[in-house]
Amino acid sequence: MHYEQDLIQRLSDPATREQAFGTLVQKFQEPLYWQIRHMVLDHYDTDDILQNVFIKAWQGLDNFRGDSRLSTWLYRIASNECLNFLQRQKQTRLSLSLTDDSTSDGIRLQLESDPYFDGDETEIQLQQAIQSLPPKQRQVFNMKYFQELRYEEMSEILGTSVGALKASYHHAVNKITAFFKQLD
Repeated sequence: MHYEQDLIQRLSDPATREQAFGTLVQKFQEPLYWQIRHMVLDHYDTDDILQNVFIKAWQGLDNFRGDSRLSTWLYRIASNECLNFLQRQKQTRLSLSLTDDSTSDGIRLQLESDPYFDGDETEIQLQQAIQSLPPKQRQVFNMKYFQELRYEEMSEILGTSVGALKASYHHAVNKITAFFKQLD
């Protein structure tokens, strides 16, 4: 916590802001990348969204009040960017009447053609199951399962009650379990 307070101080000082922001990017780039990647799957989309997250963070530094931790603030920006991206992607598909590549076959093709994906058949099936979840449940599942965040942290990031998050996670796990049972 002391580390974040020191970083916040350096970010608020115009003389050290740029260097401190570089430190912030180094510290949070990888965990944010994986949070985003689990939501959108594609490496290139993830990179674009991550870049937008850091642009928004840079532009919003003067508005950061310190009510939450820097990590919570960044995860909230990343979560919102992911949801906005997924919404735009859905609207684009609907308006262009393209086949929905969020289907199991589309996800499989996307993962298999991704040079950065190194998972096996089970990982592909898990990603197919996760992608079949509604965006909010997918987000909660990813934060709990992959990032191992506590419900209290997720509550701060997402602005949702702990009880609602537990329910979302429970429903997501049930849907993923049903997805795997259906494969048998």
